[in-house]
Amino acid sequence: MRKCDIVKLLTTHYSLLTTLYSLLSTLFPMPQFRSIRSEAIVLRHADWGEADRLVTLYTREQGKVRAIAKGARKITSRKAGHLEPFTHVQLQLAKGRDLWVVTQADTLEAYLPLREDLMLTGNASYVVELLDRSVYEEEGANPSLFRLLADTLERLSNGSDPWLCVRYYEMRLLDFLGFRPQLFTCANCEREIQPEAQYFSFTAGGVICPRCGQGLPHLPSISMEALKYLRHFQRSTFGEAARARPTAETRAEVESLMQGYFSFLLERELHSPGFLRHIKKSLCLPPSPLGRGDGGEGGG
Repeated sequence: MRKCDIVKLLTTHYSLLTTLYSLLSTLFPMPQFRSIRSEAIVLRHADWGEADRLVTLYTREQGKVRAIAKGARKITSRKAGHLEPFTHVQLQLAKGRDLWVVTQADTLEAYLPLREDLMLTGNASYVVELLDRSVYEEEGANPSLFRLLADTLERLSNGSDPWLCVRYYEMRLLDFLGFRPQLFTCANCEREIQPEAQYFSFTAGGVICPRCGQGLPHLPSISMEALKYLRHFQRSTFGEAARARPTAETRAEVESLMQGYFSFLLERELHSPGFLRHIKKSLCLPPSPLGRGDGGEGGG
């Protein structure tokens, strides 16, 4: 048999085998794994049915998912204590018809101070709500975002300045979501920002110079001091950012601006800022602009 005939014969057989394999794969698909082990942080939960809970999680392996914890509302449930908001857990998840089902739960880190101090509870609630509103279940895993969330809860729990923890978290979250604000050049004309008071445009996603800002309505202003700290958070590690010592006025300005920007991006107001305002009022603390939603473009 000639060499060309051998090659032709092998090619024909390979084609037939490929077709047969494809047909068999269609008729007898490979079994899918219906149980997985996953590291997660509990974002929130809600009652489901008579005794179950619907838990919203951000996992290292799948990103944001929802799962049913069967019997979690029963007094005898062993899973209930592991599925409280802010808890860092190791889960065994089984694939149900529509949702995952929690079959086993073990706490890796409870972050107990976040439940013992109302101000920390409010800040942790803002952190998890911001992530919950910013991502969708279909997006898949983002290990860096998971690490950011876990690190932020750890920092809040360990006594770091809550204001710095939250502002640094906001800036890193904007990076991961693809909305990194433009802080060094004008977002309208691209000229380098000069050391003077500027404007900030939620629509353009950054600082607007006075020359451009004068012709644009409803732009919130931003001082050079506030801009300095935003730049610092954007390009620093948390260890470097934690050395910042902004004044109370600068803190209020940065907080208000960041909250306005997120409200614009999410097209909704968050619930946790109102909870924080209520706590501060009850504790007779100075009021915070977080979540006021007054002024600025887009009602932010």
